[in-house]
Amino acid sequence: MSDHTLRKMKTRYTPGQPIEYQLTLGDQPLELNSYLEKPLTITRTGKIFCVHCGRSLKKTFQQGYCFPCAKTLAETDLCMMKPELCHYASGTCRDPDWGLQHCFKPHTIYLANSSGLKVGITRNRVESRWADQGAVQGLALMEVASRKEAGDMEVRLKAFFNDKTNWRQMLKGSPPLIELEERGELLKSELKDSDLPWREPFQEVQLTYPVVKYPEKIVSLNLDRESSVGGILLGIKAQYLIFDTGVINIRKFSGYEVVIDT
Repeated sequence: MSDHTLRKMKTRYTPGQPIEYQLTLGDQPLELNSYLEKPLTITRTGKIFCVHCGRSLKKTFQQGYCFPCAKTLAETDLCMMKPELCHYASGTCRDPDWGLQHCFKPHTIYLANSSGLKVGITRNRVESRWADQGAVQGLALMEVASRKEAGDMEVRLKAFFNDKTNWRQMLKGSPPLIELEERGELLKSELKDSDLPWREPFQEVQLTYPVVKYPEKIVSLNLDRESSVGGILLGIKAQYLIFDTGVINIRKFSGYEVVIDT
């Protein structure tokens, strides 16, 4: 596997500061915020590698995997997208050791405002998850002991909130701010369940992004159609680079070997 293959951008959250983005290719991390309003070009070499096993591919599945890995790994099972479908207790987990390590850890159920109010779950730091979604506000609601419990609660909360982000709307600017703490308190009163592990007191987090200018029209840049994409970097939000020529979802092209020119 090449060490110059694309991966999900790393994020760093500091209160009161724009999210810091880092892209690692080879041994040197590329601090992307420093390239705002400067030219940046991503050129594919034509090689693609599975992000797990490293085999050479013609196309990827599930954001960077080869077909066999997508069909056999626990991390690519359907229950990772729909955790309420976890089947570990049935003895059919694709990799029980992996499941124990990743799914039986505390998970946070949260509200976030990216293209509007949504509910979600995460095992990792909530600020990183919110940054990946381009949320401008986030609120941790409760913490549970496993991914299955988090998935069950998310399903329950879908009666009150959406669980999807409209990525096109998210990239056109910041949505109107919402009183998340009030929404959390309202939800508590509507659920009428004092035994739930609420995160009290609720504490809203606000996030900002390194964006000079949002696009008026969303034009998707695609490394499958074009050998090279880029232009003047105008912003970074969620897992997208915003150029004066269009936007590209870096995570979508995980495993693609590229050359970055600045």
